[in-house]
Amino acid sequence: MSVFTPLARPELEAFLAPYGLGALRDFQGIAAGSENTNFFISLEQGEFVLTLVERGPVQEMPFFIELLDVLHDANLPVPYALRTTDGLALRELKGKPALLQPRLSGKHPAQPNTQHCVQIGEFMAHMHMATRSQTIERKTDRGLDWMLEEGGNFISHLDDAQGALLTKAVEEIQHRKAAIMGLPRANLHADLFRDNTLFEGTHLTGVIDFYNACSGPMLYDVAIAVNDWCSFENGTIDAPRARAFLGAYAALRPFTAAEAELWSTMLRVGCVRFWLSRLIAAESFAGQDVLIHDPDEFRKRLEQRQETHIPLPFAL
Repeated sequence: MSVFTPLARPELEAFLAPYGLGALRDFQGIAAGSENTNFFISLEQGEFVLTLVERGPVQEMPFFIELLDVLHDANLPVPYALRTTDGLALRELKGKPALLQPRLSGKHPAQPNTQHCVQIGEFMAHMHMATRSQTIERKTDRGLDWMLEEGGNFISHLDDAQGALLTKAVEEIQHRKAAIMGLPRANLHADLFRDNTLFEGTHLTGVIDFYNACSGPMLYDVAIAVNDWCSFENGTIDAPRARAFLGAYAALRPFTAAEAELWSTMLRVGCVRFWLSRLIAAESFAGQDVLIHDPDEFRKRLEQRQETHIPLPFAL
């Protein structure tokens, strides 16, 4: 179970008291997280999620709070930091940055269909438009420079075929880096996978886990999401789901010619980012009681993205 920082009931009760939300009824660690510690919290006045941030410097936490406030004010279904009666949003618990947020309803979609993909495409376009003109700057710690460095280091850990695949991808990132960084920018979720969303049927009720959010090229966010929402188990793209996602997005925020030119590259970049992070996690946490996502999922996707047959719609 991925609760990196266990909590006892008395210390939790002391932490929660300043919110003025009533007595603690129950709490439960959430096993699904692979980077942060999360608890479901049941108080007299409602259901909440407590997050202890395990990765990343504490000085960056105001970014996440501000971004979620902006998206909440734009009427998007996101969690946001609750304030104590003294107005504090960011606090500390067991030496870790801690946030209390409302618990959103719904479940992760196990088998996404075109209707789910339309909802996610629309959400992402609204998020990008809400932040494009006043982007809150944060450089991701797992961006192109990280991929070039870690990718170069990790090639020797792989067999010949996988090493060749990663080498080719790293070389492409190096070659296209300047063009990628010149694409239209906004704030990105940068991790908008199925398990970071909540649905009731095909109605989107929540997008969660913004702790990889950053500023950067909007197309990167789109590629990350399409790679997860629109892929078959063998790594190939499901054309109907991809067209539903991209069409819904483009109806609100049309793609540019430069984005259309780099679309295939960006799909591969999105695969490299998560293949590498999963490979590193699998080595770092081997034998530990921590949720580790399968690196092979993104190796397969990268292999299948060597040619892309789903163009961006409505490119101007």
